[in-house]
Amino acid sequence: MGKVNVCVKRSYIVVVTLMGIISALLLGITLFTHGYLYGEEEMEHMLAGMHFMYAISIITLLLSITGVYGACKEKKWALIVFAVGLIPCTVYMFDLERRELGLKPKVAETIRESHLKMLPLSNASVHYIEHLNHMQMELHCCGLDQGYQDWGYNISESCLCIGDSKSPCVAAPENSSLYEHYDHDHDIMIYKEPCLTTMISHTEWGINLAVGIKFGLTLIWTFSIVLCIIILCQLRRKNDKDSPTVIYSPEAKTGNYTILTETAEYS
Repeated sequence: MGKVNVCVKRSYIVVVTLMGIISALLLGITLFTHGYLYGEEEMEHMLAGMHFMYAISIITLLLSITGVYGACKEKKWALIVFAVGLIPCTVYMFDLERRELGLKPKVAETIRESHLKMLPLSNASVHYIEHLNHMQMELHCCGLDQGYQDWGYNISESCLCIGDSKSPCVAAPENSSLYEHYDHDHDIMIYKEPCLTTMISHTEWGINLAVGIKFGLTLIWTFSIVLCIIILCQLRRKNDKDSPTVIYSPEAKTGNYTILTETAEYS
C-alpha cells in the first residue's frame, strides 16, 4: 500500500469535516422549520422540499463520517463508498441548479397571474386585502400592477410613505379617501412603485441566492471528491519499502552443483 501525502490527507479531512458540519446545520434547520410550520397551510406546499432537504442532509452527513473515517484509517472501502455515493448527489445538484435558473421566468409569470386575478381590489377578499396591506408596509410599495390606481378611490393607509423610506414616493390624488379628514397644506405622499414589480424582484433575488448557496455547497462536494480520488490513487501506488531488495554478493558459492558433478564421476 502506498503512502498518502500528508497535505492532501489533511486538506481532505478539513473539507469533508466542513461538509459534515454544513449537512448537520441543514438537518437542524429543516427539523426546526418542519416543527415550526407543522399544521400550517404552507406546509402542504413545502412538504416535497422538506423531504428533499432531509434526504440530502442525512446522506451527505453519513458520507462525511464515512469519508473522514476512511482518510484517518486509510481504508479504501470507506473512501470508495464516499466517492461513489457523493458523485451522483453532485451531478443531481448541478442539474437542479440549472433547472432552477431556467424556472425564474415561469415563477415570475405565475406570481403575476395569481395576483392580477385579484383585481379590482374593491372586489378582493378581506383576507387578501390584509395580506396586501402587510406586503405594502414590508416592501414599501402600493397597489399591484398600476400602483395606487389599483385602489381606486379608497387608497389604503399602508401606502403612506415612511419618512426614512428609500422607495420613491408621489403625491396622493386629492380626490382620494386619504384627504377626507386631512387639514394640512402639504401633500400626502404615497409609494410610487407597484408591489408586483418589487415582489417579483425579491423572488428572483431569493432564487439567485438559493442557487448560489447550492452552487457553493456543490463546489465543496466536487473538491472533496477530487481529493478522495487522489488519496485512492496514492493508496494503490506501490511503496518501494514494500518490495524486497536484491543484493549481489561475490562470495556466493556453487557448492551444490559440484557435489552433483562429483557424484556423477563415481557412478
